[in-house]
Amino acid sequence: QVQLVESGGGLVQPGGSLRLSCAASGSIHTINAMGWYRQAPGKQRQLVAGISSGGTTHYADSVKGRFTISRDNAKNTVYLQMNSLKAEDTAVYYCNAVVQLRVGARALDYWGQGTQVTVSS
Repeated sequence: QVQLVESGGGLVQPGGSLRLSCAASGSIHTINAMGWYRQAPGKQRQLVAGISSGGTTHYADSVKGRFTISRDNAKNTVYLQMNSLKAEDTAVYYCNAVVQLRVGARALDYWGQGTQVTVSS
């Protein structure tokens, strides 16, 4: 199986920065896309940013220019650098990875447990 462990959440003032990390471990052959999602109270989970195995990135319009996603393939880790944080960024942030467990196998979605990000003065 595959485990995704997130870290880096917390409380920050508006305008501040946080860096989230998510490390994947387990019986992994290949990690394809990785990404970060978030879910605010009473709202659906939404994509924040994604990155392909080759490094192509995409972002939700609401975070473009403020957030940067990156990955270290050698460490099976994805990062989310969040700058100029706003109150509306407050949510539980979830890491996602699309993983092949062995050659030729169908890629499967795995999720982290979530980490709380609160932006408040």
